[in-house]
Amino acid sequence: MKALVYRAFSAPPEIERVPDPVPGADGVVLRVMASGICRSDWHGWQGNDPDIKLPHVPGHELAGIVEAVGENVSRWGIGDRVTVPFVGGCGHCPQCDSGNHQVCDHQFQPGFTHWGSFAELVAIHYADINLVRLPDEMSFATAASLGCRFATSFRAIVDQGQVSEGQWVAVHGCGGVGLSAIMIARALGANVIAVDIGDDKLALAREFGARATINASDLDDVANAIRDVSGEGVHVSVDAIGNAAACFNSIDCLRKRGKHIQVGLMVEDDHNPRVPMGKVLSNELEILGSHGMQAHRYADMLAMITAGSLEPERLIGKTVGLEDAIAELVSMDSFGSRGVTVITEF
Repeated sequence: MKALVYRAFSAPPEIERVPDPVPGADGVVLRVMASGICRSDWHGWQGNDPDIKLPHVPGHELAGIVEAVGENVSRWGIGDRVTVPFVGGCGHCPQCDSGNHQVCDHQFQPGFTHWGSFAELVAIHYADINLVRLPDEMSFATAASLGCRFATSFRAIVDQGQVSEGQWVAVHGCGGVGLSAIMIARALGANVIAVDIGDDKLALAREFGARATINASDLDDVANAIRDVSGEGVHVSVDAIGNAAACFNSIDCLRKRGKHIQVGLMVEDDHNPRVPMGKVLSNELEILGSHGMQAHRYADMLAMITAGSLEPERLIGKTVGLEDAIAELVSMDSFGSRGVTVITEF
């Protein structure tokens, strides 16, 4: 098969011919029809994920068609149109038994724990509990855009944040994760304040339903600016980018008993951010993470999409071919793209 491969961290990837994957007894092989290009892929290419072994094929936001099926798979057949969460569960550990496959003790992640979807084919483990059937009317590109950023934001806003109508929500960072969170919170009737350092990103946030926008590069005190808009502070705040300043501001802007949701990855110098713990204690704040979403929770998200309450296809900024994905991947630290970029030609 054809795949995008890197053989050293931070070295330019290349398009290569590599062996086709084969399904394990409990797994399947998918023909990849679309794969999102995510900042997490960039972090992996930089060497920030200990699971990655070289040489490596990235890609974890994917949708495709079942091409081959393992002997123990009972729910899926060749030709099925599917997607998959970027964190897959084993189905047998205590976390999976409690329904929390997104923090499985033996989790797998295409593009990290094994070769991913920047390729014509990709192997998926434990298919019966991790694959998600796609609505007939949903395009593969839209489905691929759900796998990491949108699904993680859905869990952050709906399950972790428990956002409800009339609440105030702050979203720090207006890339794919942030725009997803804005769209989902707005669909639930929340008042959203979007924070970024780019006016173009903030304009896009307004298109996706943000009631107010704040350019953090213009301010010394972002949290105070958020309080000026929301009154007492926000009920829920999301760090959708993953840096120390955004994390601090997200916690600092909460009203009493508010919730901070960490979605953006914290790596390198931002790995151990400063936290206003005095405020966490005195105001009884909650600090929560959101790491993917279980396959069994996709039903509610897909129902909102089918009903038209959510329009993830609007997040897609552009589609590219596999060869073009090299430049897209290596330039992700520039934050120059608007919305989500999806590979649709292999």
